[in-house]
Amino acid sequence: VSMNEILQLKGKFEGKDANPPGHSNIPKDKSVTIEHLKNLKKDLINVHNFWKNEKLIIKPLISVYYTDIIAKSNRIKGILESGSKKNNNSIVGAKFTNENPKKHIITHCVSDKILMDAIGNIENVIEIVENKFGEKITYNDINEINANKYKNLFENNANFGISKTRFANTVVDSYYLERFGVEHNTSDLHDNAIITLYNTGTKTADIMKQLNINFLEVRSIDETTVLLTPDQYNILKSKAPYLISMAVSDISILEKEDIFSGSEISISIPHPTNEPTIGVIDTMFDENVYFSEWVKFENRVDSRIELNSEDYRHGTMVSSIVVDGASINPELDDGCGRFKVKHFGVAKSGKFSSFTVLREIKEIVETNRDIKVWNLSLGSSMEINPNFISPEAAILDKIQFENDVIFVVAGTNKPKNSNVQKIGSPADSINSLVVNSVGYDNKPADYSREGVVLSFFNKPDVSYYGGDSKKGMRTCSPLGEAIVSGTSFAAPWIARKVAYLIEIMGLTRELAKALIIDSAAGWSNKSYRPQLIGYGVVPINIHDIVRTPDDEIKFMINGVSEKFDTYNYNIPVPEYKDKQPFVSKATLCYFPNCCRNQGVDYTNTEMDIHFGRLSKTKKGTVKVNSINDNKQSDEGKLLMYEGTARNMYRKWDNVKHIRENLKSATGRQKKPKSKKDNGLWGISIRTKERLNPQDGDGLKFGMVVTLKEVNGVNRIQEFIQQCQFRGWLVNKINVENKIDIYNKLKEEIEFD
Repeated sequence: VSMNEILQLKGKFEGKDANPPGHSNIPKDKSVTIEHLKNLKKDLINVHNFWKNEKLIIKPLISVYYTDIIAKSNRIKGILESGSKKNNNSIVGAKFTNENPKKHIITHCVSDKILMDAIGNIENVIEIVENKFGEKITYNDINEINANKYKNLFENNANFGISKTRFANTVVDSYYLERFGVEHNTSDLHDNAIITLYNTGTKTADIMKQLNINFLEVRSIDETTVLLTPDQYNILKSKAPYLISMAVSDISILEKEDIFSGSEISISIPHPTNEPTIGVIDTMFDENVYFSEWVKFENRVDSRIELNSEDYRHGTMVSSIVVDGASINPELDDGCGRFKVKHFGVAKSGKFSSFTVLREIKEIVETNRDIKVWNLSLGSSMEINPNFISPEAAILDKIQFENDVIFVVAGTNKPKNSNVQKIGSPADSINSLVVNSVGYDNKPADYSREGVVLSFFNKPDVSYYGGDSKKGMRTCSPLGEAIVSGTSFAAPWIARKVAYLIEIMGLTRELAKALIIDSAAGWSNKSYRPQLIGYGVVPINIHDIVRTPDDEIKFMINGVSEKFDTYNYNIPVPEYKDKQPFVSKATLCYFPNCCRNQGVDYTNTEMDIHFGRLSKTKKGTVKVNSINDNKQSDEGKLLMYEGTARNMYRKWDNVKHIRENLKSATGRQKKPKSKKDNGLWGISIRTKERLNPQDGDGLKFGMVVTLKEVNGVNRIQEFIQQCQFRGWLVNKINVENKIDIYNKLKEEIEFD
């Protein structure tokens, strides 16, 4: 089959700031009753009394129970403090209720004075509503207030001492609120536990001292996350259950793989030369195997802990695939060659302490900055929590936000005869590329566990061959050949491909991740649930990822978000008989900063992607008609519920994949589109922040776009010429050239 090379487009993106938000109001035809306002006031008084009688000296915590999944713009902005920024800054946790449909519970930490003022403020609001509007206040009433109709009510602090804006905000807040309260966490844990406290601004050591918990024995990961013994946890739970934001057991039990031992392995392997290195973090590595010259091994387990032969199996088998998978399993030859490995043994087989592994991983990545791709095939047999990210995943996400690295993580396996369904940590890491297993028949393996993470993020990202009961994966163990199955053995294959794209093809990690996901997504709708296989199964051969069929034009774009809207309206899509005979798809990836303390609202930055034909609006501005009909940020008052935006457009997800269907609903071939205006297409990426406006500054993204010609014609030359004519630098991603360049760069120069 003749294939097209993938193109890399380099050009200039423009940026513009967001329009300032208008006045706040409740939805049309809605109202807020005086009774509801009075109930909220009662709640506030109860919370205040609760803290007055508490012996622990900390700033009060107050939980806000919303009526729905709430958009950032509808979080409270007047009821506790004045202005959304101050209220946003006092948030210390967010979770969903257990009911369906889900609703937000957001916890704030405020001073006693703010609580008192909030009660006074709502009293003023109640008084104004009763005096001026009667039993309830409506959308129209608030509109009139915003339009300054009731100027005399709020001027020079007439009688009530409340500003117009705060009055309107308080009423709007009330509309989205069910009640206030104080959350109590009472999880039962019987092992050492990793506990995260709400951040009350009081040092954890001081809190422990007040509770008579001996803090010297306690070890901490950060300001608010500590390791407690069962006794210490029970004291905390009985004396201050409202302080516990998240609690997880520290002991991760590694699920056991099925291992069938085979014969001795008699493969010879050349000496390593200039191959790229992949980092492997796992159990131990046995230095007597045939490929050990390719592996640099470091044992990071406490020297007082005794190791036995079992502790060397898993790690050695994982590294055997990273180094030499293609020779051991010729039917899975991916064309990526061999890789060197730097192997860090951080755990024994069986049980390990998450806490210790967490600290190791952070240090390992920071001291090995030359390694860009890390394989992590350790996973817990316990299920993830629906309301918060595991501490392990949070640390991986933070490392990836701060460093230019990518983790490929195994999707964890279902232990034999167990009813565990959900994946285990760290497969809930949002920035990592998480890999589940399929058998050689491309069906999900019987040991597969599934996402979703935080009842929203789609994990795993992709699937790959990991062996199953019908046919296992060949690996090399300390005792010779071992036939195995598990997600642990699917992940290293993807780590190889990612390392090939980054180290040899010279792509950024954002593009490498987008390209892998895009290659798995294909054009057809999947027959399996995305919670099980992610976006699909990645092709075996790397050439099927870095090239594309000749009726497709596939191009990649790197960019950086500097402003609210980062856009380029300059993409020429070829025409035929005055129409554009293409269907398209696009995949966008970025590595946002995340905040574990924000619970279910975990990613701090959202990039909202619009890609499609351009048209003029009535105001004469240009807009992108996105191929997935995304109207989230359109001009005009289009009411979009947060739940809908999350489900339909993956709002707050750091992977976006949008595509048009190849065939129409009736199964017929799609017709060419009539071109709009000048036939140009555009990309617009709108960046929104959840916490600090600075989080997304300079955040990089990678985007892969595919145009498929509906009549099967190759129009790539025309596309390249038009792009160059419009000022794009167009590079063809040519594998042979890239390998030559890679080898040249690695040559050692000898001076006479």
